[in-house]
Amino acid sequence: MRKKERYEKVIAWFKANVPVAETELHYNNPYELLIAVILSAQCTDKRVNMVTPPLVRDFPTPEALAATTPEVIFEYIRSVSYPNNKAKHLVGMARMLVEKFDSEVPDNLEDLTKLPGVGRKTANVIRSVVFKKAAMAVDTHVFRVSHRIGLVPKRCTTPLSVEKELTQNIPEELIPIAHHWLILHGRYICQARAPKCDICGLQLMCKHFSDTYKVTKEDSKAANK
Repeated sequence: MRKKERYEKVIAWFKANVPVAETELHYNNPYELLIAVILSAQCTDKRVNMVTPPLVRDFPTPEALAATTPEVIFEYIRSVSYPNNKAKHLVGMARMLVEKFDSEVPDNLEDLTKLPGVGRKTANVIRSVVFKKAAMAVDTHVFRVSHRIGLVPKRCTTPLSVEKELTQNIPEELIPIAHHWLILHGRYICQARAPKCDICGLQLMCKHFSDTYKVTKEDSKAANK
């Protein structure tokens, strides 16, 4: 199946079967989402959603968070991965928001990535979810799923190369939701160790499935109709 056909069919399937796809992190404003995304690095959304309510209750604004210390924040987030570093990042992020951005979460990649604890992936999540920009955040799920399906070639060995390939081939207006389509598919169906190919609706469009189960020409023709 050619690249264009694969993209068209994968997108069509998601549009028909997953018309609503959004972040599973809980938040009420850009500041709270920024906290949650920083905490979510190498940690489950479920765990982050357990940790954030008391944290944002006691530190509801960048000013409040900036006024405390990493040692205090550590006690709120000790159950997440790398709590020491993340506590430092959260306080540093809040202080920079206050000092350089008038306590507002910026909407552009350059400014977002200046914040402690915010890399390109985190910045793209904020740009996509909050500001509805055509930004593709490539986490482990997006990286894995896009390779398995065959949306990106093997030569795309870095998150940035995957991001560029996906944004070049997905219609701009669909990039924000496509980010969530790929994440959720990776989280619940196309899992790392044991992908649930038997219940996956993308079987006949998926390169991994075709290579693994030797899809017949008749099956491929059916998928192309």
